[in-house]
Amino acid sequence: MPVTAMRHAVRETVSGLPREFWWLWTSTLVNRLGAFVATFMALYLTLDRGYSASYAGLVASLHGLGGVISSLGAGVMTDRLGRRPTLLVAQASTAVSVALLGFMRDPVAIAAVAFLVGAASNASRPAVQAMMADIVRPEDRVRAFSLNYWAINLGFAVSSMAAGFIAEVSYLAGFLIEAGMTMVCAIVVFVKLPESRPEATSSAKGPSAAGGAGDGVGMGTVLRDGRFMSVVGLSFLVALIFQQGSIGLPVAMGAAGFTPADYGLAIAVNGVLIVVLQIPVTRFIEHRDPRHLLVVSSVLAGYGFGLTAFAGSVGVFALTVCVWTLAEIVNAPTQTGLVVQLSPTHGRGRYQGMYTMSWAVAGLVAPLMSGYIIDRWGAEWLWGLCAVVGTVAGVGYWVLMRGLPREEPALEGPQPVAVEKTEKPGKPEVSAT
Repeated sequence: MPVTAMRHAVRETVSGLPREFWWLWTSTLVNRLGAFVATFMALYLTLDRGYSASYAGLVASLHGLGGVISSLGAGVMTDRLGRRPTLLVAQASTAVSVALLGFMRDPVAIAAVAFLVGAASNASRPAVQAMMADIVRPEDRVRAFSLNYWAINLGFAVSSMAAGFIAEVSYLAGFLIEAGMTMVCAIVVFVKLPESRPEATSSAKGPSAAGGAGDGVGMGTVLRDGRFMSVVGLSFLVALIFQQGSIGLPVAMGAAGFTPADYGLAIAVNGVLIVVLQIPVTRFIEHRDPRHLLVVSSVLAGYGFGLTAFAGSVGVFALTVCVWTLAEIVNAPTQTGLVVQLSPTHGRGRYQGMYTMSWAVAGLVAPLMSGYIIDRWGAEWLWGLCAVVGTVAGVGYWVLMRGLPREEPALEGPQPVAVEKTEKPGKPEVSAT
């Protein structure tokens, strides 16, 4: 009976999504299965190339800076050129730059190419999220984003384990394998995915439509959207908290006398839980009010890390990881769905680019913030601050979203999976603007 129930749950989770979504999902999975470089970059620079830890940190920062800069540019490209061209350019550029990085020997060249890798690899995110919003019905979007997030974590879990074995044989092989698998993703996009960007409606004809902006949506529109920019700010706060899993937690555990293997055991719980629980939790939250989910997940994330201050063993550390991982499972697809709901149809790329940038900036700020706080006041203050930030984010979502209407379900009738023609009058795409 449990097996039958499980099969039924899986069938309901994956049914009803268009074929194009599954090709995009496959591309994401392949991409993350080949994500070796980010895992062993620090070891490669310090052990294989003999550079200092400070230089390795500089390269990591430049990689993150490239992602920050490319987020907005890729968002504009997604709206102007289309989702498919942006994906092709981003993935092909990532493949070339990753392969090139494996052959760099000069420290300046390594740093420069690492910046390019960060920019290219991050450029695909706004296009992927915008394309998913285009091809999936509104009522299925949380489920679709959740499945995509599951693929990301499953791929990363496998690639992290494989990276260690590959690095023992050849670091260069890791660079070339990632480049090859990323190019496979580009081929999948080129062969299997049609362009999904909706054409400008009749009311948007004119210079802005001809220029590809559609409905006059520019970066100024995004920046003047007070509610959305508030969501971006809250997203930044939540991202600062989640970043501590890979930044503050290993430093704090090391300072407390725990070994790298102890940290690896504790943090492995995060990947295992996401792979195991993402689909059943998605079934539970799929049709629930995102306002409540974001408030609860923000507070749960903050206090999950806050509980780390009381951890004195690997088992307790693992329990705290369980708490904030549950928050991550709920928060990631819900917040991405909210961004789609707040985005104008023809500005999805720009809005997703701004949202992506909030996480990229958090990736730059979090190491500096956590290091400074731990060095000056101790890890307990960092965990206490996480609880405060989570509470602030939860209150912020509660206040911000009180007047947000629930997104209506799709109109009856067949739902197109790739909108390539001008939308018919009286049949607008159902998406809050």
